[in-house]
Amino acid sequence: MVAVKHVPDVQSTRSLGADGRLRRDGGDGTLNELDENAVEAAVQIAAATSGEVVALSVGPADANDAVRRALQLGAARGILVSDDRLAGLDALGTAAVLAAAVVDEGDVDLVLTGMASTDGLTSVVPTALATYLGIPALPLAARVDVVDATVHVHRELDHAVEDLTAALPALVSVTDAANEPSFPGFRAIMAARKKPVRTVGLDDLAGALGTLGLDADSLGGRTRVLHAEPRQPRTDRVLVTDDGQAGVELAAWLVDQRLV
Repeated sequence: MVAVKHVPDVQSTRSLGADGRLRRDGGDGTLNELDENAVEAAVQIAAATSGEVVALSVGPADANDAVRRALQLGAARGILVSDDRLAGLDALGTAAVLAAAVVDEGDVDLVLTGMASTDGLTSVVPTALATYLGIPALPLAARVDVVDATVHVHRELDHAVEDLTAALPALVSVTDAANEPSFPGFRAIMAARKKPVRTVGLDDLAGALGTLGLDADSLGGRTRVLHAEPRQPRTDRVLVTDDGQAGVELAAWLVDQRLV
């Protein structure tokens, strides 16, 4: 099972609503770019082990677009947890709902996630999800392989290189160095339209939440925004018209600002 997230396009103008939450009604959402690496890793592992890739997401109805994108990239089917009571969910709450969906699915050998989401950048969800599920967490994998019932992970950290193993079931988050996500062709895009996506709400996951010692009322956000202001436009920009001397002027400006 691979967790994917529907996020605002990083190139779009983002803002907070009156409730202090990120506006997600701009119609410019997309699959979190870093989750594409997780989907690619899942597809490769499934091909080598005769497994099945299930894309899982939590979010509003628009998050179905992220699930469909994962299906285009090779996932066999999708699950979307969508419920109005989940509005404003934080990272830990999201991890709890994802965990309930994994428990509800049953017989999940490996959970894969991206290293972070481009909207929150907390990188908390993978480890929190593994904690809720009570399975080993192997985060930030630059390479992941499954042999028999064991997952092997290679990690390249700032000051160390690690090779880790864990018995399945386990959770692995992959970095953008793990692979090069494939680009879906026309056939893959068309085939994805016929792949099933099951939408469930909190009531459907009540039993699984209970198994984890949780309930719908315990999932609320632990933080709230008290005040926010739009970022002020920059007034210190220096625009140089290139008449053949732009390089010289740029170098002089860098020297003047003590940047070189």
